[in-house]
Amino acid sequence: MTTQNENLHTDVTEELQPEVVNEETQQEEQTKQQADPLALAQARVAELEAYIADADKREQDIQLRAQAEIQNIRRRTEQDVEKAHKFALEKFSKELLNVVDNLERGLDALDKAVTDETTQALVDGVEMTHKEFVNTLAKFGVVAIGEIGEAFNPELHEAISMQPAEGIESNHISSVLQKGYTLHGRVIRPAMVMVAN
Repeated sequence: MTTQNENLHTDVTEELQPEVVNEETQQEEQTKQQADPLALAQARVAELEAYIADADKREQDIQLRAQAEIQNIRRRTEQDVEKAHKFALEKFSKELLNVVDNLERGLDALDKAVTDETTQALVDGVEMTHKEFVNTLAKFGVVAIGEIGEAFNPELHEAISMQPAEGIESNHISSVLQKGYTLHGRVIRPAMVMVAN
């Protein structure tokens, strides 16, 4: 009978051990399940915090770019307005250059035709008118270019021809056929010149 009891005891023990193991496993799983939601929640919070930090960086970058673009637009607009003010008189100035040219031609003709004091007074009056007219143009940024002896610059001068000239270096202006003018540094009419070679 002892053998039977021993067998029974062994069977009962074997049957009880899996139940004890199962209970321990279940308790561990319950503990894991209880711990896992906390760990999962903490991981999710960390993930969301990283996402928010990244979103904040992107938002700051977008704001900086937008501010820079606004500043660029403002600067370009100011430059456009400044250019509009500077060069608004360009067409008007070009038309006035014909008047200056005619006054200069008249002065040249009068200088050759002066014979007495009456005609000299006429010449003086035209010279004063010409001088005042040129000074008025200069006040508004219209400046004459193209002087004899000046170095030839294709951006400012238009060469009609090249010819040898005494006392003038090569590639320098030997004769001015028509003065050129700039408006605040921008060429509104190039000077027509002859260049020494």
